[in-house]
Parts: sequence; structure tokens; C-alpha cells
Amino acid sequence: MPGIPIWRIRPAGPDDADALALVGAATFLEAFAGLIDGAGLVGHCRDQHSAQAYRAYLAKGAKAWLAEIEPGGAPVGYALSCAPELELAQPGDVELKRIYLLSRFQGSTIAGALMQAVMAEAQGATRLLLGVKDDNHRALSFYAKHGFETIGTRRFDVGGKTYDDFVLARPLIQREEP
Repeated sequence: MPGIPIWRIRPAGPDDADALALVGAATFLEAFAGLIDGAGLVGHCRDQHSAQAYRAYLAKGAKAWLAEIEPGGAPVGYALSCAPELELAQPGDVELKRIYLLSRFQGSTIAGALMQAVMAEAQGATRLLLGVKDDNHRALSFYAKHGFETIGTRRFDVGGKTYDDFVLARPLIQREEP
């Protein structure tokens, strides 16, 4: 087995929309192929993981980070946070819209580093929220490890079919004023 790969996490901007779209579609397909409707999966990736969709998020103030692997800086994962789009959101919340990593790199420290980047950017917010498919046990375990708890449920549309998600929240540490 090869040694530990060299990787980095860096902020991503509009010029990175193609890389975000590629990793977004690849990881969504990799995670859900065979678990949800195939045609819906393809349509969801086409619509929700297009470069244009990422540019639109970034134009509205979303923040993104790319995980890149050496040699060559190939993108292998990313995180995206934005103003909440979840119905259970409250004032002061931030949504972790997406955090995806190719399966080959899951179990490494890359996912934790992406989560740390998101939490550092979200400081000053009250909570970090996210939605996750209710039977995605690996993701649920990762989020629990990072202090997230279930606060509700929602229905999530993928290509015209709905699936059940848990909505999770993690309180963010508030610094007290001196």
C-alpha cells in the first residue's frame, strides 16, 4: 500500500466551480448509486452539481473549500457552507450544505480538516446545520463524532423522488465578550 498522500485544504472561489462540480457529482454518484433512483441521481447531479450551481452559491455568499491531493493538486473532496436553506433554521444558523470526499480518501484526516475549515468560518454563528440521508450510517457516525445531533427530519427531492433526511445541528462555541 502506498504511503500517506500529501494533501491540502484551500478556500475555493468561482474559478474553482468546475472542480467543485466534478467532485460534487462524482461523490454524490459514488455515495448513492444503487441506493436511490438512477435517473433521478443523474438529473440531480446535472442540476445541483453543475459549475453554474456552484457559481450561484458563491455569488450569494457561500464559502467553499477544496481538498486537493498531490501530485498535481487533483480535487478529491470539498465542503460548502451557506445561508440556511433548511426549514428548521433559526436566526444565527449557518448550513453545511455539502461536505463530500471520494471514498478512497474517507477515513483519512481530510474530512476532519474540511469540517474544521467550515467550523472556523462559521464562528460567530449560533449553530451549524446540515441534512443527511437517514440511512447514511457512515456520514451519521462522522457527524456525531463532530458534535452534531438530530433536531428533526425533512423530505429531500432527488430527481422528482423524495427521500428521508435527518436534520442535524451542532452548537458553535460562542466567545464571551470581555
